[in-house]
Amino acid sequence: MSESHPTRPSMSDLANSLGLGVATVSRALSGATGVSEKTRQRVRQAADDLGYVVSPEASRLAGGLTRRIAVVTPHLSRWFFSEMLDGIEAELRQAGYDVLLYHVPDGASRHQFFRDLPARRKVDAVVAVAFPIDDDEARRLELLGVHIVAAGGQTASYPFVCIDDGTASRQAVDHLLLLGHRRIAMIEAFDPDSPQWHVRVGRSQGYYAALEEAGIPIDEKMVLSVPWSGEAGAEAMAKLLSLPRPPTAVFAHSDEVALGAIRTLRRAGLRIPQDMSVVGIDDHPLAALTDLTTIHQSVREQGAQAGRMVLDLLAQRSTATAVTTPTHLIPRGSTARPRETPSAPGHTGQM
Repeated sequence: MSESHPTRPSMSDLANSLGLGVATVSRALSGATGVSEKTRQRVRQAADDLGYVVSPEASRLAGGLTRRIAVVTPHLSRWFFSEMLDGIEAELRQAGYDVLLYHVPDGASRHQFFRDLPARRKVDAVVAVAFPIDDDEARRLELLGVHIVAAGGQTASYPFVCIDDGTASRQAVDHLLLLGHRRIAMIEAFDPDSPQWHVRVGRSQGYYAALEEAGIPIDEKMVLSVPWSGEAGAEAMAKLLSLPRPPTAVFAHSDEVALGAIRTLRRAGLRIPQDMSVVGIDDHPLAALTDLTTIHQSVREQGAQAGRMVLDLLAQRSTATAVTTPTHLIPRGSTARPRETPSAPGHTGQM
């Protein structure tokens, strides 16, 4: 005796259950225009109740879409990138899109991705997470009809969402200035595979602008450039401590770099913030646990916003092409006034 299997509901079954046309149901499930949000939600709820699943291949043939989105990232293990991916994936998954993750840790793998994608043409859009797509790569995607969205860390000629890195660094350095610090060092961090990455440039520019506005001469010995890592931050802090006149405060380009600096300070027997103030950027989960003063950015929301941009582009809806999410200071226990403050204008004591 043959074993019977339950019949999977079809789109016609779904449409009949709702008293709607098949075309309306199809548009509602695909995110196309011409369907009210109320109807869209009603159709999706009914699809869940009936256990209806859209066939990716049928959807592709009907609408010219693969319903797959490529998310390209240079890092997988770092908190920033995993948080960004979480926001992107959640938004796209809810809309019925599959996410294909591409890890491009270096220039060679990145070139391979852009070389192979045209032959496969298996995605509708590319989300670049915190790395710039050059003009040639962008043109190649445009010729394929593949949308591009940048998530985090860059402005671009195509839709993007990011923070203002210059503003974030100004918030960090201005905080130290308001506390009375005048010898403020900067540990600037760069991606070894993209040393001219504009995140580094933006955060450095904010530091220089803040000091210039405060009338403080730039001391280049107080600026160290290192790879983006905690270990590099620790090594940079050791170099700053070896200066004849060390800083009283340090601004680090990221919380990971700042935490590395703090490790060196503690091993040297220095107190934080009594002997040295430290501030970072990001509001990494470890920042709260270690009482690190930092500049908060909502990384997951940037990812979700990038996902919504993709959906709007594919549905041919109007969408913002440039979104800058806000940042703000989170003062904690790693910053305080310097030990000795000026007793009169022009006198800086041992700061």
